[in-house]
Amino acid sequence: MTPADLASQRWFRSKQRSIVAVTEVDRSPIGPGALVVFEASFDDDAGSERYLVPLVGGREPADGEGVWIALANAIGRDAGIGRFVTRRAAGFEPDLAGERRLAVEQSNTSVVVGERLILKLYRLLEPGENPDVEISAFLAGVGFADTPALAGSVTYETLGAKASAAMLQAYLPGAEDAWTAMRSVLASDPQRGVEMAERIGDLTARLHRALASRPDDVAFPARPATVHETAAWRASAEWQATLAVGSLRGADHDRLVAIAPAVRARFADAFGSATGDAVVSRIHGDYHLGQLLARPDGGLAVIDFEGEPSRALAERRAPASPLRDVAGMLRSLDYAARAAEREDGLAADPWLLRARAAYLGAYGDIDAALLSAFELEKACYEIRYEAGMRPDWLWLPLAAVERLAS
Repeated sequence: MTPADLASQRWFRSKQRSIVAVTEVDRSPIGPGALVVFEASFDDDAGSERYLVPLVGGREPADGEGVWIALANAIGRDAGIGRFVTRRAAGFEPDLAGERRLAVEQSNTSVVVGERLILKLYRLLEPGENPDVEISAFLAGVGFADTPALAGSVTYETLGAKASAAMLQAYLPGAEDAWTAMRSVLASDPQRGVEMAERIGDLTARLHRALASRPDDVAFPARPATVHETAAWRASAEWQATLAVGSLRGADHDRLVAIAPAVRARFADAFGSATGDAVVSRIHGDYHLGQLLARPDGGLAVIDFEGEPSRALAERRAPASPLRDVAGMLRSLDYAARAAEREDGLAADPWLLRARAAYLGAYGDIDAALLSAFELEKACYEIRYEAGMRPDWLWLPLAAVERLAS
């Protein structure tokens, strides 16, 4: 694999860095191909990265060639694959047949195997415990049923270091992501969207209770926030605001500069008075409509516990305020409503009043000022994202910052 080949992959994380060399460091045969580990070196001092790339004859496997099935069945048999160590969850039976790679490509690769399980391949091999696997196993242990059941996992183990390589979970036939489901109901029956927001609020509350249900577990604490943590929340939010201002030009830049003092004042007020009342626990970390599945029976399931890919692994595993998740979902509802207003004629503001009330009412008691501050921080992040990726959408988070800072 050449540097250009690696840099062109959707799952390659460090697109802002210049690759100097790509070196094959491991190859473990499996089925008709191999699991290959490539190490990318860069022209900076931030360290190298290792990526997992399944290959058949020097290319990515095609559906039906058997690499994905071979990996899933190896998990089911607890069969080692070179330095790749498999772990089977209780109740999982191997001997699967049939494989199809999902068209949606993000930072990982997902493949449906046997039409009853989904195999997620983690491309970037990050040393440490992957929160996606860790939280999925924890939730299964505490009886939280509204996430796909864990069937097994794979770690890459070398020189005393371990990195998550793959996870196998139950596949939910007929399910669609909740963003698609919400957009569909907003186009046809907005009241159903309010009812869906209420169900999401209930699901979010139950998820957070489950994550906080074993406070003596050192990996899943649940406790009051420390002064250091609330100070870090404020610093993080102010930095997001600074980056948002720096990402804009022209009239949009001037518009954000004009309200920047009000933004920082809101952060100071909310985070400065949070200690004593705020709590921390493990959270989802990247919570929005796209991280939920809407099942054909009307139920919902939470997926993808990796957290924000841009954050370091240790940061994604650290305890945080559950209100970060609540704020993320509120911002996602805002996006869905504004998109529906433009494309389907929805009256976004009155719908959002009802949807937010339904969502928060089902979730339970919150610190409104702290939640608003987390929403504002998220909207600042969205400005940076839209400025770099979708400038035509800048209007949406800019308007949100103005509303939330007023």
